[in-house]
Amino acid sequence: MKISESIICSRPLLQKCIREVFRTTVTVEGLSEKLEGRSRPGHFQGVTTVVLKLLGIVQPNRAYFGRKDAQQARIIRQMAADLNLTTQIVVRPILREPDGLALSSRNVYLNADERRAATALYRSLEAVRQKIVAGERSADPLLAALRRVIDSEPGVVLDYAEIVDAETLEPVVSVRGECLILLAAKLGETRLIDNALIEENNGAFRLTL
Repeated sequence: MKISESIICSRPLLQKCIREVFRTTVTVEGLSEKLEGRSRPGHFQGVTTVVLKLLGIVQPNRAYFGRKDAQQARIIRQMAADLNLTTQIVVRPILREPDGLALSSRNVYLNADERRAATALYRSLEAVRQKIVAGERSADPLLAALRRVIDSEPGVVLDYAEIVDAETLEPVVSVRGECLILLAAKLGETRLIDNALIEENNGAFRLTL
C-alpha cells in the first residue's frame, strides 16, 4: 500500500522538501533551457531533482501541479515518463482572482499600483483570445496584440512572450494542435508568469486562461 494517495506540489512545499547537501541532480534536456530556463539558469534542475526525491520518498499514486507553471509541469511530466515513475502527474487549471490575475504566492509582494497594473498579464492573454476568435492564426500578430496591452501599462516590463508547441515548447509560426502562450513580466521587484492554453479540435480553436 502506498504511503499517500496523492500529493499537491507547490513551490513553497518543494523548497522545504530538501535541505541537505547532495551531489546528484536530474536534468530534462531540451525543455529546461528555454523560456524560464533562460531567465533562471539551473532553476529546473533544482525542481526536477527535488520533485523526484519527493516522489521517491512518498510514492503517491498522483501528484498535482498547477498549469500556471506550465513549463515546469511539462518538464515534470517528461521526467516521470522518461524515468518510468508510477506516479501519475496531474496538471490542474490556473486559479485566478476576480480581475483575472493568476493566484501566486508572489502577488503579496505587489504594492497597490503594481497589483492594479498586474492585470495587464491577463488582459494581454484575453487580447490574444479575441484575435483567435476573429480568425487570426499567425503567431506574430497574436504576440503583437499581447505586447500592445503590456506596453500600454506603465510599470510592467515584459521579460518574454512566446507561443510554443505544448509538447516541445518550441516556438510556432502559427497556432495548431495544442499550443501555449507563455509570458513573464516584472512589476517593480516582483516577477510574475502567466499563460494560456490553445487547443484545436477539428479546425475549431479554444483558448483557456
